[in-house]
Amino acid sequence: MHIIIVGCGKVGRTLAEQLQEEEIDLTLIDTVEKTINDVTEDIDAMGIVGNGASINTLMEAGISTADILIAVTASDELNLLCCLIAQKTGSCQTIARVRNPIYSQEIGFIKEKLGISMIINPEYAAAQEISRLLRFPAAIKIDPFSRGKVELLKFKVLPEFHLDSMSISRITEKFRCDILFCAVENKDELTIPGGDYIIHDGDFVSIIATPQNTALFFKKIGFRTNQVKNALIIGGGTISYYLAKTLIDTRIHVKIIEKDPNRCEFLSDLLPDATIINGDGTDRALLLEEGLETAESFVTLTNFDEENIFLSLFAKKSSNAKVVAKVNRLPYTDVIDDLDLGSVIYPKYITSDSILRYVRAMQNTIGSNVETLYHILDSQAEALEFAVHDHSPVTGVPLSELKLKKNLLICCLTRNGSVRIPRGHDTVEVGDHVIVATTHKGLRNICDILEK
Repeated sequence: MHIIIVGCGKVGRTLAEQLQEEEIDLTLIDTVEKTINDVTEDIDAMGIVGNGASINTLMEAGISTADILIAVTASDELNLLCCLIAQKTGSCQTIARVRNPIYSQEIGFIKEKLGISMIINPEYAAAQEISRLLRFPAAIKIDPFSRGKVELLKFKVLPEFHLDSMSISRITEKFRCDILFCAVENKDELTIPGGDYIIHDGDFVSIIATPQNTALFFKKIGFRTNQVKNALIIGGGTISYYLAKTLIDTRIHVKIIEKDPNRCEFLSDLLPDATIINGDGTDRALLLEEGLETAESFVTLTNFDEENIFLSLFAKKSSNAKVVAKVNRLPYTDVIDDLDLGSVIYPKYITSDSILRYVRAMQNTIGSNVETLYHILDSQAEALEFAVHDHSPVTGVPLSELKLKKNLLICCLTRNGSVRIPRGHDTVEVGDHVIVATTHKGLRNICDILEK
């Protein structure tokens, strides 16, 4: 497969790094020679300096034989133009990043009329992820599967849960909730656990279940599950707009602190039901004056990672709020995890996961598709949802008899809209949606779960 990426900024580079692991032939286009050189120094890809909307540049990149063109420059209009010209000069699928809220109500029209295969909006997707966390504050991260029927939810084991030194099978037996422990991470290891795995305080545990069963489990261990009633948001950018709009629709009171007075006026017009404060969100006195100590949630969405991190630490110290921080740069994720900030959102991962799902679905040829894909365990493992379309060596065989790869767990089966946490006697059938967690990268179809 040959993929062309136009735009080698933060998102383009992250995407190129992850696609490289898929053994894909990559060509990168950017207008800045230094940017191309910096990226191709670390990534095995051909780099071309030029305008991705130029026919000559696209022809040099091999658009006539490319399978996918992905446009992720800083300009929505340029991304759309790149995709349009790529379709006229080749026969490839096209993916465009479109971020401006002006286009958010027109995405369907744009896709249909311009023939674009996929449009991604990282800011909107990040806002949706944050809103899920504020509706269920117990979670550090929530990833939905099967159109929301199933959720992969990550939380930290605290002493008040009384789970320390208990095996997973003992926890499941004691609380009698239909959930599955599918990943555990701590300072020593990242693992896909079995029933005899021992849980300790401080572990980060990922479970999978229906939202109802997840809520029941948290209620039994004494964890807060009700959605927050108010949110204090620092920074008035695009994510803040999408987030505030979503929260207001669910009757959560929103207050946004933004430095730029012009931006404040703009947000006031778009969000008449939100409280917009013109001020410096890093000002300690202002935060306390605007109710940080009694806020139920605190979300830092400035353009500076350092500000978001320090503000989150201050909020953790000064309040009992659910804290969410946006981080753009990725090299220091291990340090960020040690800081215990609460929930950390990486918009670039949200974008790359969506595109990887699409790429792998295109690569499938034997009767199954990757419907959903998320990176978990600090991107050292993946959770995938396969839609099973045809019979294969996986179908009709009890799970206990399948020779599965090590560090791989079949987490959930969805059949005819009904969700089931699988046991050894269950089988995968045509028409099922199968959710798998694994440390093996690059699974493209359901048969890849088997040991060769």
